[in-house]
Amino acid sequence: MAVNGVSRIVLLGATGSIGASTIDIVEQTPDAFRIEAVASGRDVAGLAQIARRVGARFAAVRDETLYGALKDALSGSGIEAGAGSAAVVEAALHPADIVVGAISGAAGVEPTYAALAEGRTIALANKECLVCAGAPFMRTAAQMGATILPLDSEHDALWQALGGASPHDVEKLIITASGGPFRTWKRDDIARATREQALKHPNWSMGQKITIDSASMMNKGLELIEAHHLFGVAPDKLDVLVHPQSIVHGLVAFSDGAVTASLYAPDMRVPIAHCLGHPRRLTTNARRLDLAEIASLTFERPDFDRFPALRVAIDALRAGGAMPTVLNAANEIAVEAFLAGRIGFGQIAEIVEEACAEAARDSNLREPATIGEALAVDHIARERRRTVLAGRGGSGKVTFQ
Repeated sequence: MAVNGVSRIVLLGATGSIGASTIDIVEQTPDAFRIEAVASGRDVAGLAQIARRVGARFAAVRDETLYGALKDALSGSGIEAGAGSAAVVEAALHPADIVVGAISGAAGVEPTYAALAEGRTIALANKECLVCAGAPFMRTAAQMGATILPLDSEHDALWQALGGASPHDVEKLIITASGGPFRTWKRDDIARATREQALKHPNWSMGQKITIDSASMMNKGLELIEAHHLFGVAPDKLDVLVHPQSIVHGLVAFSDGAVTASLYAPDMRVPIAHCLGHPRRLTTNARRLDLAEIASLTFERPDFDRFPALRVAIDALRAGGAMPTVLNAANEIAVEAFLAGRIGFGQIAEIVEEACAEAARDSNLREPATIGEALAVDHIARERRRTVLAGRGGSGKVTFQ
């Protein structure tokens, strides 16, 4: 419960773009929120600066070797420091009313789940919690009475467009994609794209991993898997539209032919404010939408030939079981290799598809029943991709068996 009308927040992923936008919303409404604990991966200087700025009581960095550096950076502040995975979980369990789960990648699964298992309210920005471990995550939420607020712009838009309607009345949930920096590029040019080109997103300022996922459109595939779990709809009721203006973020087509949509400027402060303020609306300085100035909105079907990563992700969603877990793990390793200059951009989807093809030949690819099982599948899939990449010297075209 909020203390004296002030909601206490734990901010996991404080040094990322979601963290920065969350802090901005909190500082605009200081009488409504207080950030109690913050956590990040390795950015000690950034985390310490944020912890001091918001007056947090506890700060944790995931890299356990950085404890001394964080403690020194917080010296004299009275803020307790922690390091390692257990310390990030400790931050997640700090007394709070809302836990913002914005740690990128599978690293965010364990701490976010720990808070969920305590029946907390989770403002979820980490896709991997549901892509990697959707079934146990949602089952635990139901058992513990935890509340999941979808913080991603697309899922927040679907939530708003649904307006409390039953999933049984839904014909289609549609998320939109900007198309990224390569929307109009030819397939061969996309395959040869450089790191710098892939990181130039036209509409959003995000971390490197999610920006690369946006460029390949893998991000949309992960979001479809997430929507499947969040809203309890079948894969064939999910769709993607390319919408380069990034104004319409989600649409709901109902069984009677009506379509509702959620529109706002491409500003993450809008969905964050919606989650933090729910069920009331906060007043913020987020960018306002001027449709007359925009004048026109356009939509296109996604091109699976030029963006095969989206097709691979949709296939994984339809396959079910542990396939989305394998997909996510392989994608993280492939993106890591691309950012390090060890593979080409076009190889990301190829490497992920190869991992999924191998998994499909595994007769024991059942859906993980627990978070532990999901993380075990994730670990095995990662190590397998690392081994395969190392065996190829990190370069050369992927070939399928």
